[in-house]
Formats: sequence, C-alpha cells, structure tokens
Amino acid sequence: MNEAKLHEFMGKLVTDLSGAAMIASMVLGEELGLYKAMASDEPISADDLARKTGCNARLVREWLNAQAAAGYVEYADGRYRLPEEQALALAVEDSPVYVAGGATVLASLFLDKDKQVAAMRGNGAIPWGDHHPCMFSGVEKFFRPGYKANLVSTWLPALEGVVPKLQTGAKVADIGCGHGASTVIMAQAFPKSRFFGFDFHRPSIETAKQRAQQAGVSERVSFVESTAKGYLEGEFDLICFFDCLHDMGDPVGAARQAYKALKPDGTVLLVEPFAGDKVQDNFNPIGRMFYAASTFLCTPNSLSQEVGRGLGAQAGEATLSQVFSEAGFTRFRRATQTPFNLILEARK
Repeated sequence: MNEAKLHEFMGKLVTDLSGAAMIASMVLGEELGLYKAMASDEPISADDLARKTGCNARLVREWLNAQAAAGYVEYADGRYRLPEEQALALAVEDSPVYVAGGATVLASLFLDKDKQVAAMRGNGAIPWGDHHPCMFSGVEKFFRPGYKANLVSTWLPALEGVVPKLQTGAKVADIGCGHGASTVIMAQAFPKSRFFGFDFHRPSIETAKQRAQQAGVSERVSFVESTAKGYLEGEFDLICFFDCLHDMGDPVGAARQAYKALKPDGTVLLVEPFAGDKVQDNFNPIGRMFYAASTFLCTPNSLSQEVGRGLGAQAGEATLSQVFSEAGFTRFRRATQTPFNLILEARK
C-alpha cells in the first residue's frame, strides 16, 4: 500500500465531505434569507442577523461560523460580512453567477435516497414527478441565471437567421419547459412572437402559467401539459430543448416530433450540459457534478419512460448529433458554448 497515496485520498475525501455539509448549509442560507439579509456588504453580528431574519440566534451563529470557515463570509471582531463577490453567487438572484438556489437540487438527492436505492437495485427508473418538490424549484433557480445571462444576448444570435424572425414575429415551442423560465425570458425579449411551452409535469405547467402572468406575457405565451412527442401544435419557426433532451426516454422520438412540427426553414435550438464525447473528457469538476446528478435525476427519469435510452447528462455532441440524424435532420452544429452548456443547432 502507498501510504502517501492513502493520505492524499483521505484529504480529498474529507474535503468532499466538508463540501457536502456546506451545500446543506447553503440550502438553509437560501431558504431562510440569511444570504440576502447580508447582501448589503456591511458587517453584522449573529444576533442582529437572527433578529433581521427571525431565526434562532444560537443556530445563526453556528451557521455563520461554518460560512466563515468555508470562506463564504468574512469574520472579524465578532461580526460577519458577505463580500460583494460572494453575494453575487449566494444572494443576488438576478446575477448570472447565482448558484445558491441550485443547492436545493442537491438537497433532493439526499431526500430521495430511498427511491434511488430501490432504483439501483431494480430497473433504474424514477419518474420525474416522483422526486421531492424542492427539486423542481431548485432546477428553475439553478438554470434561470444562465438563461437570463446568455439566451437572448448570445445563444439565439448564434443561430442562423433566427433573431430577425423573432423580431418580426415567430412561432416558438419550448419543449420540457418546466417552470417556464426560458419561455418567459424569450417572450419578454421578443414581443411580436408567440410562445408555446410544453411539459409532461402538471405542477410545473401550473407554475409556468403563474410565471407568465407575473411577467406580463401571458397573452402571448401558452403552457400546455404534454409529452415531447404528444403536442399538437405545428408550423414552428423555432423549437427549443433546454437541458431536457437527455432526460427523455425516447430522445429520437422527441427530435422526430420536432422535425414534423417545424416549418421547412425552421430551427431547433438544443441546449445540453457541457460534455466531451469520451468519458475521460469529462473527468473534471463540471463532469463530476453532472455525472452525479445524472445518476439521481436524468438517467432514472429516462429509464422510467418508453424506449429508456438513458443518454445521461454527459451525452456529448457526437451522440446528440446521432440522435438528430436518426430523427431525419441533415444539419447539426455547435453554435456556441459556455463552461456549463453546449448550444447546438439542428436544421432539416
């Protein structure tokens, strides 16, 4: 046995265990409004933060000490400060780097542990709707900042001829729309276009309708409960799949339905988790996170549906291109990318 290698691994393991504990702590900070209450960049005592948020002072002090030990907040003379840089990630929901809400997704992995054990020992299936409700809200909070920062400014302009259509009035489908964050963002940016969001999860569709109403775009946005192969609308100029195709049991069938529903000169926008085509290409912090989440969420959902192809969150561009080729598309390319996403374009 290589003792040095053992010590190195134990150091890594302790770091990961500490990180997992901090994710749980982050969930508390987000849900209780602790980070937001510190977003003024001013030092605050544990007692004052407890009064400000209506929380137990002793537990708030313990929570703050964990935050300080992790470097999330600064500590000096009995007071704690959330620097502006950390606030962007932990307290400011409109920030493009806001991640605190996404910690709620990771909470669902633990809350659904017994279901995951049963799936691992059985057929691998966990339907999307069977997860703890915090997962659905967490998914929206995790993805919305990236959509808000990139969708209108970068991703849509990277597609051939799509933005002019949206500006003059296009018909757009958002497949697997969830709570409708991506749909509403596009509707706000392109007031002459009409948008249709489809998702098979009824509670998400109801939330999406509320989001559209709150954003003032409900007259141009329709949300319908439907599978990715079951919607009846057609003649779309643009069909979007945001971080959802790899979750589907029959991604080829979903792509084939998009082919049928598109106008002859229409476009598919496919946004997927960033991944290389070889497994070893994804042995990095991003790949680690996506593979782990995919074990609990993406792949079990796919295995719960017909076909059950189980692409997983690290499918990679080559596999996704093959899916669209099988569906009849003749053109497929990478339009652009971010550290977290591949932005792909498919045409007939």
